[in-house]
Amino acid sequence: MKLYQDKVADLNMITGYAIDHVMINKVRYDENLILQPSKIVTGWATGGFDALDEAQIARIAALEAEVVIIGTGARQRFPSPALLRPLISARIGFEIMDLGSACRTYNILAGEGRNAAAALILERS
Repeated sequence: MKLYQDKVADLNMITGYAIDHVMINKVRYDENLILQPSKIVTGWATGGFDALDEAQIARIAALEAEVVIIGTGARQRFPSPALLRPLISARIGFEIMDLGSACRTYNILAGEGRNAAAALILERS
């Protein structure tokens, strides 16, 4: 799906996505990543959803976003509450969504000037 939005100067915005990739500012990414308005962190959750561990969630918490959107692929899947402890301990709000919902929600939050992060898990075809 392609997303079109007025260009927000100097922000990382999701301009398109499919289950196996995301487009950030019209550049394609084929790997799981964490996205913030001013930063893209690749090499996150390389083992996919089933391999998520507390250390991967701690990497998100270390970015000190005010809210985190975790996109879990084609369908919404909930990680174990114990894995989310780093976000809870840091008092960072979070939502778990499917990939499409996560992409759209991130764009809204980033466009509003919020310090948001999207941790996106893609699925291999």
